[in-house]
Amino acid sequence: MKVPSIRVTPPGPKAKEIIKRDETYLANTTKTSPIVAKRALGSVIEDVDGNLIIDFTCGIGVVNMGYSHPRVVEAVKRQAGELMHFAGQDYYYDLQARLAQKLCEITPGNFPKKAFFANSGAEAVEAAMKVSRYYRPRGMYIAFLKAFHGRTMGALSLTASKAVHREKFHPLVPGVVHVPYAYCYRCVYRQTYPECGLYCADIIKDLYMKTIAPPGDVAALFMEPVQGEGGYVVPPKGWTERIAKIAKDSGILLVDDEVQAGFGRTGKMFAVQHTKVVPDIITMAKAMGSGMPISATVFDKRLDFPTKGAHSNTYGGNLVACAASLATIEAIEEEKALANCTRMGEHMRKRLEEMKGKYDIMGDNRGLGLMRATEFVEDRKTKKPAAKARDAIVKDSYEHGLLMLPCGESSIRYIPAINVSKEMLDAGMDVLEQSIKKASK
Repeated sequence: MKVPSIRVTPPGPKAKEIIKRDETYLANTTKTSPIVAKRALGSVIEDVDGNLIIDFTCGIGVVNMGYSHPRVVEAVKRQAGELMHFAGQDYYYDLQARLAQKLCEITPGNFPKKAFFANSGAEAVEAAMKVSRYYRPRGMYIAFLKAFHGRTMGALSLTASKAVHREKFHPLVPGVVHVPYAYCYRCVYRQTYPECGLYCADIIKDLYMKTIAPPGDVAALFMEPVQGEGGYVVPPKGWTERIAKIAKDSGILLVDDEVQAGFGRTGKMFAVQHTKVVPDIITMAKAMGSGMPISATVFDKRLDFPTKGAHSNTYGGNLVACAASLATIEAIEEEKALANCTRMGEHMRKRLEEMKGKYDIMGDNRGLGLMRATEFVEDRKTKKPAAKARDAIVKDSYEHGLLMLPCGESSIRYIPAINVSKEMLDAGMDVLEQSIKKASK
């Protein structure tokens, strides 16, 4: 069938009925587009009104191998028919141990590791906070402005993406110090890379650690290798290594938050592998289970809790979710999805740069692999954010068969399946270009 195919402009009549019921009975969250899905396969969503829509969201980075991947579906069905739950934090089963072994093998670092399973990225971050504080009994953390680490109270204390996330929830966990991220397009220090000498990294030790974040009081530094909600911001070459050195020299654990960037999204299994950095702790979720709720905190074995019961949960490492995760990793490896992600990411980069040459509203294209974004501006010289234009592009795109997500103040993130075909990718990019063309007028 032709894709995209729009029979009725979304939201259609059936979609409107469901949206009305949703708004009546569900709490307000973060709805971004009025798309009501009926089913999905690969990179295509069919909505309840019969529209076929190309997906550039992957369920907010969850289904990196596309919707309903056959290997994952079969693993879920098989495991659900055998045993769905057996409280893996209190008892034992092979599937959980095998997944933990696999994660310890594929994460950076040639040293013994351990894994803790949970259900969401926020829970993985909470575990990282507890692991680091238990090992180093210090009450402070360093995180970055524009970072997003989750919405539970501990993770929210590290999050600094948008005011709406934190408003009315204070007091949060005390002791978190936020510093500017390496956002070269909008450098808060008005510096230019590489002449800046990575000033935004060095200022952590030259100023913050000498004033409000004494190293001896800091348990861990939390870092996204590519900022997600903050705008898909990619730090410049050498910045991540400099941050890691500052943390190590100061006796501070380095936590790499791969919740959005992990499992092949950037062309590497984990985004930090684009650098030479080996973190002490890695958090992961989203694409880990291809739609099943599962997350993990993988850390240097020396950091493990010495006392049983210091941390645990009920559903972490659920059998069906573990089966889905192992199947996801196997699919990524056997189908050479990382290589495809790199090739298609480069193809997307070229097309976006061609568009930028035509439409002044495109201020900055950035990203790694198929984790890419465009920041829209009203004027390239002033770089004034064009949030309304960004929103108009998202709306026009889904009305014509392409689903996307906003991020940052005026950016759109592009996160198609990492096994997407060139034909499907180009079909989505064609819709995107037409929407940008309309907005630029």
